[in-house]
Amino acid sequence: MNQLRREHIGKFIQEKGAVTVKEISALFPDVSLMTIHRDLEKLEEEGVILRTRGGAMSPTAGSSPTEVKLEARMQTNRKAKREMARKALKLIDPGSAVFLDAGTSSMALAQALPDMDVNIFTTGPNIAMELGRLTIPTIHMCGGTLNRFNQAVSGQSTLKMLEQINIATAFLGVSGYTDQGGFTCGKEDEMLVKRLMMEKAGKKVILMDSSKCGKILPYTFGNIENADCIVSDGGLPREFLDRAEQAGVRVL
Repeated sequence: MNQLRREHIGKFIQEKGAVTVKEISALFPDVSLMTIHRDLEKLEEEGVILRTRGGAMSPTAGSSPTEVKLEARMQTNRKAKREMARKALKLIDPGSAVFLDAGTSSMALAQALPDMDVNIFTTGPNIAMELGRLTIPTIHMCGGTLNRFNQAVSGQSTLKMLEQINIATAFLGVSGYTDQGGFTCGKEDEMLVKRLMMEKAGKKVILMDSSKCGKILPYTFGNIENADCIVSDGGLPREFLDRAEQAGVRVL
């Protein structure tokens, strides 16, 4: 029944273009608003719709499924990502070399970055394009093989380039974290890029909102003790914070 309801909601939104939660709720008078919001969240995760303030809309006409899914990921935990970006900006020194890996947390940081003197290296083509709005920073796009789903490049070309660069501060996104697995991601090639930055960068900054805790993906690229700073949304569990404090890792 849940799946049938979500299919009905998804079709309704695609036909209308944009709807309010009130309109959706009127279709299912016996279903709670909380359930409707969960349905919309699920549909957004699947790339079927995009949530808006007070409602939802169909994906932009002409967008590819990949673009839709990427936009849906950007919409997830938007408030947390913006808060993390605000904190992370304080860690960027003018004139330094900074690495931004691919991912929605790094994109939020790129969107918040002011026009300042900084050398930025990134494995995210969409992040490089976002930074193109600025006039002062020097933007370096790493070469490599493109993963269309998350707009990340990786591979031997990427590693070779980054091995030759002195990175002052690396900002690294996380797909999951557990005490046993550490910081994890879903692709081996991307793990190798993150692990290289964890070894090479002068300051290692992890961008991780609290929703990543308890999730584990196949590839580990580091743990709390390997980081210098962890930027989050303020909702990390007490056990995580205690471990970071014991390791002398700053949590913002």
